Amino acid sequence: MSQHSRYRDWGLLLLCNFIWGGQFVIYKIVEREVGPVFAVVFPITIAMLLLIPIVYRERRRKNTNKVLSLRDLGQFLLIGVLGQVVAQFFTSWGVRSTLASNAALLGLALPILTALMAYLFLAERMTRLRWISFVLAALGVLECSGVRWGDLAFRDSKYLLGNSMIFLSVAGSAFYNVYSKRLLLRYSPLQVVLYSYYVFVGLMLPVAIYAEPQTFRNMLNLGVGIWLGLILLAVFVYFLAMVIFLSVLSRLDATQAALSNYLIPLFGVLTAAVVLHERLTKFMVIGGVLVLVSTLLVTVYEGREQSRTESKIRAAGKSIKITSI
Repeated sequence: MSQHSRYRDWGLLLLCNFIWGGQFVIYKIVEREVGPVFAVVFPITIAMLLLIPIVYRERRRKNTNKVLSLRDLGQFLLIGVLGQVVAQFFTSWGVRSTLASNAALLGLALPILTALMAYLFLAERMTRLRWISFVLAALGVLECSGVRWGDLAFRDSKYLLGNSMIFLSVAGSAFYNVYSKRLLLRYSPLQVVLYSYYVFVGLMLPVAIYAEPQTFRNMLNLGVGIWLGLILLAVFVYFLAMVIFLSVLSRLDATQAALSNYLIPLFGVLTAAVVLHERLTKFMVIGGVLVLVSTLLVTVYEGREQSRTESKIRAAGKSIKITSI
């Protein structure tokens, strides 16, 4: 991979996590008038409908009419249920049943859980540079998130359910990121996103209709701001960002790509400062710099070092051939 390509992937990861960081502000606005399940199901359904004609044209252009095997069908069901459903559903409900400081700290587990699952499912190795990057990113997020350790209440029974839901949602996201990489060997990023959305919508749309019927009946009366928020979630969060992230994931290790997810809390803080006029402190800026450095280390610097190592190996191989001749 060229240096230009590594910088491009780093920029794309920044864009994805900027979009995902902004979704929390959008959800705050949208959930003023709609329920938490509808707020997730409706945008994903729209994103799915947008993807259908695009994937259809992609398959026609590549002249592929591949029928899903039973093995692939089972893997799409896995990332749909254990990935999409678990991540989205438990996030929606978990934040309503726990402290914000608890949720912020639990969110730090995403890259670590992704690295663990990548080791288990993909046999990816954890280098010293990656561990250093993880530590830098964790320190950066803690710095910019303003987590108040005295407010944490993990063992308080009234927060136990919410904390468990948030942790499960983080684990679901990690599983989706890792297990999707297997499917990316045989399917395009567009197809992986679409087929996992089929599973999510098939399971969660009936739940949303049953749990929040009033929201569906009141759809025509929703305000312009609510509709704008739902459209932003559908087009940017669940369509554009997902496709870009999986495209980058097809070129990077899952561990490398997942480390960039530490940027989500950082961008969430920045977006809240701009949109909701929350105060941006110098500690947030320092934390953001640490996170950016950590992602740069694993997406650009590590890739450059890997390329140098591969070049040395190829040069050594040529030298051996010349000597033998």
